Amino acid sequence: MTVYIDPPAWPGHGRMWSHLVSDVSYAELHAFAEALGVPRRAFERDHYDIPAQRYADAVSAGAREVSSREVVRLLHGAGLRRRKGGAQPRSS
Repeated sequence: MTVYIDPPAWPGHGRMWSHLVSDVSYAELHAFAEALGVPRRAFERDHYDIPAQRYADAVSAGAREVSSREVVRLLHGAGLRRRKGGAQPRSS
């Protein structure tokens, strides 16, 4: 199982956030997030929003650190990218 996380560089709700993604399936991503104790409500279209204070936990649990640009490239390459208001890929 390989999931990826970008640096906490995204502001929101008074915090900085990272994106946690899979390049295999949403099922893999959901399983990793559940094992990490991340609530399902943190899932947004094609990624989980992870607060900066949980970044090290995700990396310790096996998430691979990549750039934000690489997160988008991985999602596109896997056919898992879901854009706001756009056509949605099949769930897996």
